Amino acid sequence: MKKFTNKYMKWGTTALVVLILAICFVCLIFKGEAIWSGLKMVSGVAMPVIDGLIIAFIAAPVLNWMEEKIIFPLCRKFHVDMLKPKVKKRIRAGSVLLTFLLFGLIMYSFFAIVIPELALSIQSIITRFPTYINNLIELTEKLLADNPDVEAYIESLLSTYSKDLDGLLDNKVMPTINSFILSASMGVIGMLKSLYNLVIGMIISVYVLSGKEKFASQSKKICYAFFERPVANQIISACRFTNRTFIGFLGGKIVDSAIIGVLCFFGTSLLNIPYAVLISVIVGVTNIIPFFGPYIGAIPSALLVLMINPVKCIPFILFVLALQQLDGNVIGPKILGESTGLSGFWVIFSITFFGGLWGIAGMVVGVPLFAVLYAGISYMVNRFLEKKSLSTNTDDYDELDHINAEQEYILMQNTALAKDAPSDNTKEKENGEESS
Repeated sequence: MKKFTNKYMKWGTTALVVLILAICFVCLIFKGEAIWSGLKMVSGVAMPVIDGLIIAFIAAPVLNWMEEKIIFPLCRKFHVDMLKPKVKKRIRAGSVLLTFLLFGLIMYSFFAIVIPELALSIQSIITRFPTYINNLIELTEKLLADNPDVEAYIESLLSTYSKDLDGLLDNKVMPTINSFILSASMGVIGMLKSLYNLVIGMIISVYVLSGKEKFASQSKKICYAFFERPVANQIISACRFTNRTFIGFLGGKIVDSAIIGVLCFFGTSLLNIPYAVLISVIVGVTNIIPFFGPYIGAIPSALLVLMINPVKCIPFILFVLALQQLDGNVIGPKILGESTGLSGFWVIFSITFFGGLWGIAGMVVGVPLFAVLYAGISYMVNRFLEKKSLSTNTDDYDELDHINAEQEYILMQNTALAKDAPSDNTKEKENGEESS
């Protein structure tokens, strides 16, 4: 009777879950905008908590390293009893304090050294911008003077589409500039709100880091309470894999981008490239975005160098290409290793897809997020194959034609050989005739 009841309980639970998912799907189709606006409102209210969790997630590896390499060895050296609850709390408080002091020192160094140079560079560019435009126009006129055919073609294009160009400037460009100025003025309020969320988030992150083991224990407890033991083990293992993937990729990418920024500064300084600090920051920050990041940073930097000093543009482009080759073949693999396990196609796909959904943030987190999804799908596929007693090795499916009833892997034959070689059906008929 108990087995009968459990059987129908599982059926009822499955039917309920399917019904709930169907209702959610229908609501998502017909009420998608209302649901999305509601989610945006909730995320806006919860943004300080989200910021705190993100800060704690980024700071947790530094905290662990600080305790394992500095705090715990010092406590053992001075024979401190780390098992006492009060001592553990004091050790954790000191570790959190040292972690935030380290982050504060890095941020202060950045703002004290880099930001003033950036401000001077941007101010100089704004002041001399008309001169740079004139230099670009003179360079263009010189190139056109040396190529009269190209000049005639461009003049014909301008005369043909001059009205369209005027309409584009009046109807599209100018309203866009006005809206940009308006949004920039409104952006001050948004910046203050973001600063408020960041401060509250830092306070929340202190509490999260102070009790991260307890939060992890409570999560495991809830997981084992609501799921069967094998399922709970798989969920916990998946969470650990997700944590390793995100920390390994994002942490490694930040370190990699910092190294590239420093190398770019030294290289541009040796080549006497103008605004070396500004260009190095642009190249280093955009390098965080996988695959497309180097191009996103190199193109505007090359245009800036072209406007200021056209002679330095070609050496700068060659230097950036060499730097990106060094990063892609030496520095990146050494730091990142196989943190995602994705091929080049899936990296481009994940950046394009999540970048289209969430913009720059999606381009940054898209690769580790898709790596987690890819690993989950691979796990499910392998489980289904194991239930069917089929191979989970991908190489076994190279040049596979079909799997017969005896679960033998029949490979594809070459076209030239396939005409002469008897098919499986012919072989079966011949074997049947021989047996008869």
